[in-house]
Amino acid sequence: MLRVLPRALRLPRPWRSPGARNCASHATTRAPEIQVQALTGPNQGIAEILMNRPHARNALGNVFVSELLEALAQLREDKQVRVLLFRSAVKGVFCAGADLKEREQMTDVEVGTFVQRLRGLMSEIAAFPAPTIAAMDGFALGGGLELALACDLRIAASSAVMGLIETTRGLLPGAGGTQRLPRCLGVALAKELIFTGRRLNGAQAHELGLVNHAVAQNEEGNAAYHRALALAQEILPQAPIAVRLGKVAIDRGMEVDIASGMAIEQMCYAQNIPTQDRLEGMAAFREKRAPKFVGK
Repeated sequence: MLRVLPRALRLPRPWRSPGARNCASHATTRAPEIQVQALTGPNQGIAEILMNRPHARNALGNVFVSELLEALAQLREDKQVRVLLFRSAVKGVFCAGADLKEREQMTDVEVGTFVQRLRGLMSEIAAFPAPTIAAMDGFALGGGLELALACDLRIAASSAVMGLIETTRGLLPGAGGTQRLPRCLGVALAKELIFTGRRLNGAQAHELGLVNHAVAQNEEGNAAYHRALALAQEILPQAPIAVRLGKVAIDRGMEVDIASGMAIEQMCYAQNIPTQDRLEGMAAFREKRAPKFVGK
């Protein structure tokens, strides 16, 4: 079962382009474009960010970005969240990338400001303390793929279509794609994909290592979500502090030389030593039972 978390926290009023201001009077009647859901029962500890902007195929518009930042701010403070899934409520689409119609209404200065917000959004996703998983059941193009690249893990339907296609629109990736894709696939392959604007299906992406798993799509169009949920269920029973510190050690260590990375690992390991969960893990091993980690 799912419950919708209260939307108690609010970010400052988002910046709006002139085009967005003209539509401001209609904003109050619009359904939320981002919904936060927490699974209950045996899946308690798994939270979902549900992207629901069907008229624009989940394009990264101003309201969408503001609501997503707000959701991340709420979830970051929730210590009960052990895994965060990103999924779409729009069948056949994960995220179609930039909202070019909205962007046409912006000045050059406003475009630069908004793209900087997008870059900040992807950094917030990448820095989320718990593991993040993108469930890509449809198109993930441009900024949509950049969003998935900011997640720790990616699951795709074999029929999903993805790519950093900005060069086919006279643009270049501006929300982290030029940095995260080469770190994921290597420099030469990332350059080839960005220079050509090539689109890949889920099976091809898996073969290249862009996604962790590719699964055959089902009639409901949510096969990647179900595989992502299964992966989240594997992570869920593990010691949450150890998992979070492992993420820090990997992410920060990948940005430095190996000697510095070892020092980062040492610092993370030291933080885990006094935890109750470490003692519980040792006791469970000694008593030949499953551990019960509480995140302390």
